[in-house]
Amino acid sequence: MKIVCVGGGPAGLYFAISAKLRNRDHDITVIERNPAGVTYGWGVTFSNPLLDSLYRNDPESARQIFDSPASWGNQEVHVRGTQQAHLGGYGFAIGRKHLLDILVKRAMDLGVDIQFQREVKDLSEFADADLIVACDGANSHVRRLRDEQFQTDAHVGRNKYIWLGTHRVFDSFMFAFEETTAGWIWFYSYPYNAYTTTFIVECSPETWQGLGFDKLEPDASLKLLEEIFAHHLDGHPLMNSMRDLGKIPWLNFTRITNTSWHHDNIVLMGDAAHTTHFSIGSGTTLAMQDAIGLAESLDTHGDLQVALKNYEEKRRVEIMGLQSAAINSTEWFENVPSYIDQSITQFAYSLWKRRGRYPLWRYHLHLATQIATLRRLRRSISALRNDLRARRRMKLADIPVSGYHHIEASTG
Repeated sequence: MKIVCVGGGPAGLYFAISAKLRNRDHDITVIERNPAGVTYGWGVTFSNPLLDSLYRNDPESARQIFDSPASWGNQEVHVRGTQQAHLGGYGFAIGRKHLLDILVKRAMDLGVDIQFQREVKDLSEFADADLIVACDGANSHVRRLRDEQFQTDAHVGRNKYIWLGTHRVFDSFMFAFEETTAGWIWFYSYPYNAYTTTFIVECSPETWQGLGFDKLEPDASLKLLEEIFAHHLDGHPLMNSMRDLGKIPWLNFTRITNTSWHHDNIVLMGDAAHTTHFSIGSGTTLAMQDAIGLAESLDTHGDLQVALKNYEEKRRVEIMGLQSAAINSTEWFENVPSYIDQSITQFAYSLWKRRGRYPLWRYHLHLATQIATLRRLRRSISALRNDLRARRRMKLADIPVSGYHHIEASTG
């Protein structure tokens, strides 16, 4: 089958890898508009379920992805720089560029043709393709060329946000809320290597405008943010990946849904098909799981239309829970002032359960997590469970345990 993937992010590259592994005779081309090695993202997060899927699907690239990730064994919530609570939890992250480098090399080793710095203007360029995979992001050009068939709905969120980076490396996943004369502003942060942290800032449009971000130049915007979050940054500057372009990339999150994910020989994947709010950290997870799902469906069904229909139906069901959680999370952050005057313990628990309802034992676990001795015990148990799970998936993937790099839970 001749396949063209428009978009060289995790979705397109991992689909190309997954499809090639199932059928080496596929002729696959990945088209990316950016130059090789260029990305404007920072770190991407991974969950244990995703890592399990990656090891089952392609142990070779999974081993490289999990070779040296950053990890955290706690989530911290700070309010006004003086109040602090703990949420527990465990996670992993690596740099987006590092992830793409791994996937590009793996795809090329499998015989995928990757074409950088190529803009797609019209689908007539691919008249000889059996399948066109649109994985070119939330603003997908391919999808917009067939908007009448896909019937895209784009719901623009209320809050303003910006993705930045810093060399202030935190031990935990951090949420920090600061009150300014114009209202509340907050950041989420997580390390993705030994020396860099993803730093996402969010606030209401009233706060954003009241602080002057609608008029400030990029450098002045960063300086103001550094002043607001000085207590947390400890003298480290913030970094803007688009500084060389003279931009300060404040955005409004757009929730993308489509009535249909496929039409004729075109199929949507990743953010082109669906988006989930960044506050639940599932964009890369869903993209790579889409990639596996589409590759499996093509391998299982000889008829292309049956395969695309099967892919869409299965993935819609599988992402339903996360989409619901993402909507709840979006609404929670759009109403921060309604919750923030609670005690820090109650506010942190409200933040924790923003995705949906939890059993009562979760609340008691939350209370226990605020006690240092019990928090250390919880982190030790979590680290042990993650260690055992990592060894189990490596064994299932026929990877020698001796090649495993143990990851300690952070102790900050």
